[in-house]
Amino acid sequence: MSHDPILASVRLITDDVGRLTAFYERLTGVLADRPSPEFAEVRTPRGTLAIGSTRTVGLFGPGAAEPGSNRTAIVEFRVEDVDAVHAGLDDTVEVVTPPTTMPWGNRSLLVRDPDGTLVNCFTPVSPEALARFA
Repeated sequence: MSHDPILASVRLITDDVGRLTAFYERLTGVLADRPSPEFAEVRTPRGTLAIGSTRTVGLFGPGAAEPGSNRTAIVEFRVEDVDAVHAGLDDTVEVVTPPTTMPWGNRSLLVRDPDGTLVNCFTPVSPEALARFA
């Protein structure tokens, strides 16, 4: 067993793969890979957001995942200009917190995806935050 794990992806389970995939494509500007109607991957240079249909849950075990029930995780994307991302949103996107500079030096925009998952788009702005992501 490897002691150097590599985070391959974070997967969201949904009743509507097309709708959720379209949301993340619009938010990130990245076209998803769609190997099947039941699965999509939004691949960025440093990580992948996978989107799977509820019809795939049985492969992991009955009831292993339930769409729309997450209230603990936040999906995060580092972006070049968080204010530009905010300006590009339409009124179908629920903005939880408009662009705000956080005490740890990131300028963050918090939204909800169509299934209710929190999504943070952020840009490092302080010297310390910029150094963390250099």
